[in-house]
Amino acid sequence: MSAVMTRGLLFVHSAPSALCPHVEWAIGSVVEKRTDLEWIPQPAAPGMFRSELSWVGAPGTGAQIASALRGWAHLRYEVTEEPSPGVDGARWSHTPELGIFHATTDVHGNIMVSEDRIRYAYESGAGDPTAVFQELSLALGEAWDEELEPFRHAAEGAPVRWLHQVG
Repeated sequence: MSAVMTRGLLFVHSAPSALCPHVEWAIGSVVEKRTDLEWIPQPAAPGMFRSELSWVGAPGTGAQIASALRGWAHLRYEVTEEPSPGVDGARWSHTPELGIFHATTDVHGNIMVSEDRIRYAYESGAGDPTAVFQELSLALGEAWDEELEPFRHAAEGAPVRWLHQVG
C-alpha cells in the first residue's frame, strides 16, 4: 500500500540575506533533504530577498514548514498544502507585524470558515454589524492578505507554479 502524499508551495515573500540560509536549513529539516533555494531581490522591500519552493510530502508537511519558520523577525511567508484523500487543504500566512494565520482551504484554494466560527462572529457582534464584519474579516485573514499583497505583486515576473491534483 502506498503512503498518502500531498503537494504544496512555500512562498518566502521577504527575508534579509542573513536569514536566507537559516530558512533553507529549517525547510531541509522538515523535508529531510538539503534545500537550496534560488533567492532573488524583493522589489517591494529593497535589501530583502524572495524565493519559492514546490514540495511533496505527507499530509501535515505544510504545518511543519510553517511552524519551522514561525516567529522569525523580518520574515514574510506563505505556505499552502493541497487537499489529499481524507485531509483538507490549508494555508499559513506569516508577517512580522501580525504573526501567523492559518486557514482550512477547499480544492480551489478558497478559505473555508467553519459554522462555529461564523456563530462566534454573530454572538460576539451582539447585533453590531461592524463587530460581525471585523470577526469575519479576521476569520478570512484579510489583514494578512492586505500586508502580503504588495509582496505578491512584486513577484509577478516569477515563474508560474502549477498546482496538481493529488489522489
